[in-house]
Amino acid sequence: MSVNIRDRMTADGKRFEKILKELAKLEVAVGYQEGTAYPDGTSVVDVALWNELGTVRSPSRPFLRNSVDGHKDEISRFMKRAVKEITEGKSVEEVLKKIGVFQQKIIRKEISSGNFEPNSPETVRRKGSDKPLIDTGLMRQSVNYVIREKGGSD
Repeated sequence: MSVNIRDRMTADGKRFEKILKELAKLEVAVGYQEGTAYPDGTSVVDVALWNELGTVRSPSRPFLRNSVDGHKDEISRFMKRAVKEITEGKSVEEVLKKIGVFQQKIIRKEISSGNFEPNSPETVRRKGSDKPLIDTGLMRQSVNYVIREKGGSD
């Protein structure tokens, strides 16, 4: 006679199994979603990509990569707290929202205060500032997050 492991699982074990199943299905995606554009119609996603990777006319200003690479310890501490919150009963979705807001803040902070190559003299004349990544503020404000099924494209 075989014994089903679920028959021997405690209530906490069953609750934890449920959490693991939810975590296996959901993810939080932080960055830019399609649909936001500047008044001239240029996609914010495109502008963020051009700034992150650089173009033939402008240097790379890797604010997205730096928001992870430059904050590894802070992210690690936050994620440890997030795991603890899940094990203490907070819902997976609630914790994923916290992760989204947390990373959103880090990206916005990196845009505002990152150490990037200054704007060219031509850009300074047009914008009135040598501060890269900040013009109208739309790219910074457009950093967002979505909770979706893993592999989804919301």
